[in-house]
Amino acid sequence: MTRTKDSIAKAFASAGYIADEGLLTAVLLMEVLARPLLLEGEAGVGKTEVAKALAASEGTDLIRLQCFEGLDRSDALYEWNYQRQLLAIKAHEGQGDPDALESAIFSERYLLQRPLLAAIRSPRPVVLLIDEVDRADEEFEAFLLEVLSDYQVSIPELGTIPATSIPRVVLTSNGTRELSDALRRRCLYHYVDYPDVGREAEILRARVPGIDTAFALQIAELMSRLRKEDLAKVPGVAETIDWAAALTGLGGTHLARDRELVFDTLACVLKTREDRSRITREVTDRLIGKVA
Repeated sequence: MTRTKDSIAKAFASAGYIADEGLLTAVLLMEVLARPLLLEGEAGVGKTEVAKALAASEGTDLIRLQCFEGLDRSDALYEWNYQRQLLAIKAHEGQGDPDALESAIFSERYLLQRPLLAAIRSPRPVVLLIDEVDRADEEFEAFLLEVLSDYQVSIPELGTIPATSIPRVVLTSNGTRELSDALRRRCLYHYVDYPDVGREAEILRARVPGIDTAFALQIAELMSRLRKEDLAKVPGVAETIDWAAALTGLGGTHLARDRELVFDTLACVLKTREDRSRITREVTDRLIGKVA
């Protein structure tokens, strides 16, 4: 039975993810059309968390393929356990039929499943996260497209292996390089932006135990203003959560009354020497003054 946007929103919220209308619609379409979902956006806006929330909301496992330059099929699909194969060959030296031994060492027993194979062979549908697909080479992207089209793979020694279950696939991209039109056509698309102040405050209330509602709103407002400063690394939602947890854990309750604490804990959100030097005590006071 297909879920509704409202039921998805509640399930995501239970998993600690506060989704906006656009994302809820994309997830709903993903379920109705059984299509992969491509999420683009700046680093730190919570794209990976969407896959985690989807898995949690459906009570299923999350299998993650982290992409990087040079990623190949053996990293993503399968490889043989060569060490065990060599041990088996040595153990059977001079014994039995060589053809039978070859068949034995290229059997399931010696097969190491990587994320793509594990996802399609799972007994029940899982959420497959293909994270930062833009970091992989174009050749790998073409191979990935083939897997996502047929949901089956070929292993020369074992033949064609069809999917036991069809995973829900979430791909993320930070825009490091332009993805192919073919991949985009295969996927549904949603751009994940930084949350507005109200939604980021909701996220803090969901993710930081014991935080005061008004304090969460103040932190979200300050983060919104901080992101408009000239920063080399704009802080994401994860940094906001860390900072709110730090402020709350150290007894903070109000930004204007806890100015020293705010300045001392900027390490939670500013991650380069240049950014740390730009956000001086005077700048911090100015930003707090616009919030409090």
